[in-house]
Amino acid sequence: MKIAIIGGSGKMGRWFAHFLRQEGYEVVITGRNQAKLREAGQQLDVSTTTDNLAAVKGARAVLISVPIESFEAVVSQIGPHTEPEQLIIDVTSIKAFPVAKMHQHIKAGVVLGGHPVFGPGAKDIAYRSFILTPTNDEETALAQKVKDYLEARGARATLMSPEEHDETMAVVLGLAHFIAIASADALLGFDRLKQLGAIGGVTFRLLLTLTESVISEDPEFYASLQMHLPKLAQVERNFNDKVRDWAELVASGDKEQFARRMSALKEKYREVTPDFGSAYEDMYRLIEVLQKPPQG
Repeated sequence: MKIAIIGGSGKMGRWFAHFLRQEGYEVVITGRNQAKLREAGQQLDVSTTTDNLAAVKGARAVLISVPIESFEAVVSQIGPHTEPEQLIIDVTSIKAFPVAKMHQHIKAGVVLGGHPVFGPGAKDIAYRSFILTPTNDEETALAQKVKDYLEARGARATLMSPEEHDETMAVVLGLAHFIAIASADALLGFDRLKQLGAIGGVTFRLLLTLTESVISEDPEFYASLQMHLPKLAQVERNFNDKVRDWAELVASGDKEQFARRMSALKEKYREVTPDFGSAYEDMYRLIEVLQKPPQG
């Protein structure tokens, strides 16, 4: 069975090409940069083409893995050429806009919004999270089949609406990345950052790992997420308000109020997080894994 990946020479496109090739599928990838596309094809042992329409023709499924800024141009191009039995799935990190554009431009086949909630550094799909965003009965039936397929291979899959996805990702991705980027910016304001990393405790080591892991990734992708996730600006404004409140407690020297508010937070977390009590031990287990020397 042939699967076409539009944008397959990009990092996530390559990840899916590798995964699907291992699953035994015939894979063809597309890309705009011929040198990059050729290198990806040789590395992955898959067919390549710069012609999206040629890739789509005869494919059982089409994965769209392109930047959100290019998404509408791609689906408007392939839309008139999709076939009734084809499955067209996008894997962008934003869902309401891509799903709407697929519905607008793709008239034949079944479309489905999908989001792998992990990066191209993942070794396989075991324990990885996927979100699927069907909007009607036909798409829900497809989503359930995809969910069963993923979970049979050890992944976790959740179904929700495109709008619910984007509201959730404003926190899960947008706020988490924002905190990491702002923290990295603040940390670079301190002298001897390398020394701080060497002597810092577990909490600081994890903070440093978080900031470095985000900063080391593609700035264009992270900027795109920040600009396109709906309601993210409000989420970040609320976060900034909380930062200001806590900073004012420190500046005023109000130890009692600081401790009182932290105790209240602890109780709230205990109510909403079933495994709250294990977080401290989990932190140490994580740092132990990070400190292990490479094998071999």
